Amino acid sequence: MNENLYRPQFNQMKKTEKLALMENLAIRYNMNFLGLHAFDRWGQCCTTGVFEKDSREFVFVPGDTVILGWEEFAVGLNQDSREELEYLFQEWEMDAEPEKLISENMAPMRQVTIEPMLVGRELEEIGWEPVELDDSRLRPNWLKAFHEYANQEQGTTLNIVGYVRFWKGKDEWYADLYHHLNYSQFMEFLHQHGFDLPTADEWAYLCGGGCRTLFPWGDGLDYSMHFHWFENPEDEDKPYDMEEPNFFGLSIAYDSYMREVVKADMLTTCGGDGGRNICGGLGMFLGFLPCSPHYKPEVHEDDKLNGNYDFYRPVIRVKMKC
Repeated sequence: MNENLYRPQFNQMKKTEKLALMENLAIRYNMNFLGLHAFDRWGQCCTTGVFEKDSREFVFVPGDTVILGWEEFAVGLNQDSREELEYLFQEWEMDAEPEKLISENMAPMRQVTIEPMLVGRELEEIGWEPVELDDSRLRPNWLKAFHEYANQEQGTTLNIVGYVRFWKGKDEWYADLYHHLNYSQFMEFLHQHGFDLPTADEWAYLCGGGCRTLFPWGDGLDYSMHFHWFENPEDEDKPYDMEEPNFFGLSIAYDSYMREVVKADMLTTCGGDGGRNICGGLGMFLGFLPCSPHYKPEVHEDDKLNGNYDFYRPVIRVKMKC
């Protein structure tokens, strides 16, 4: 085992040593090394390599031994989060402590060793193929609906669910065909291209870095942040805080409508619930609770992937000789 691939030793390495290690990784995995970058957020930091492969950006994430899962608050809910939950409990006529309700949805605590990885920085869609508007596979009735919609000059996206979507860029319209995939087919596709998915434990580490708080930044929500689905007109031009790169340089667990597919025996997702809590009127705190690194992974009975809600993050597990 190369100890320099693990966070305690990796963070202590000199810049020249990291550069040499990253250049070695780039050669080994046929990647373009873009340079070292310092990521510092929510009390954790990592200066690591950024790479490019197949038009994707990857970062090197060192391994570590961490505690995952949740049993109790490390700090405690802030006042705004507690007031939001107390209001919901009154509406539901429930006599319960927030900690008990939250713990029922959290994965059990466990110590795990996470191996080093090269990790895709952004979530990617599943099943969508960009096509030209004159592609012969676009059916006449789809195109008729599209032209009627486009002529209204009101909307920017027409999704004929399960078949095709039309969307407007800055100056013109584009089309994407949808291909139905199940979990095993998708995993075979990834492996053919030399990629894998993180496991649920690996995902929790990538999202929280071993944090003991409910979210990477603390036990409660910071209501000054700009959240998806809870936009304030004053924040229109601000980036979504949770979507910004974390301490590993990853954009992860920022929209509870987006389920991130992980590696498991059957279709399993983390990082979102498809928007169930938000659509159910449960508010901001419970709406974003599935984005917690400690939230129970969702195991699906059906192995069919949903291109509107299911997304993936390619990873390459790093193995180097000592």
